[in-house]
Amino acid sequence: MADQKKKQFTKVNQLRPLDTGLNLTVKVVNAKTIAPRGRAQGRLAECLVGDDTGIIIFTIRNDQVDLVKDGSTLVLSNAKIDMFKGSMKLAVDRFGRVEVSEPASFSVKDDVNMSLIEFERVDVVV
Repeated sequence: MADQKKKQFTKVNQLRPLDTGLNLTVKVVNAKTIAPRGRAQGRLAECLVGDDTGIIIFTIRNDQVDLVKDGSTLVLSNAKIDMFKGSMKLAVDRFGRVEVSEPASFSVKDDVNMSLIEFERVDVVV
């Protein structure tokens, strides 16, 4: 039998631009469906999710939209950080999973919003 590695879970305040392969347990603070621009098909929603270290905007698509309700606890597997206008957004693409889990015991720390931190790309010429 092959040894299965135990998943390493990341806290929201540890997220960095362009991180991939992330596993997180988060609570949904606020969810809203938005109309996708320039697309005739597909559903898109953005919600604020967080844990006991901070919050971040989570972008969800299509079938994932049905899983997200205010107050629910989600386990995100193989999530990634997308950058939009210098700000981080959490996302799960087709290679990742979003699962609703039992309510988590932590309370969300909403005064540290990782999506409000602006990052600037700097190219260094040596």
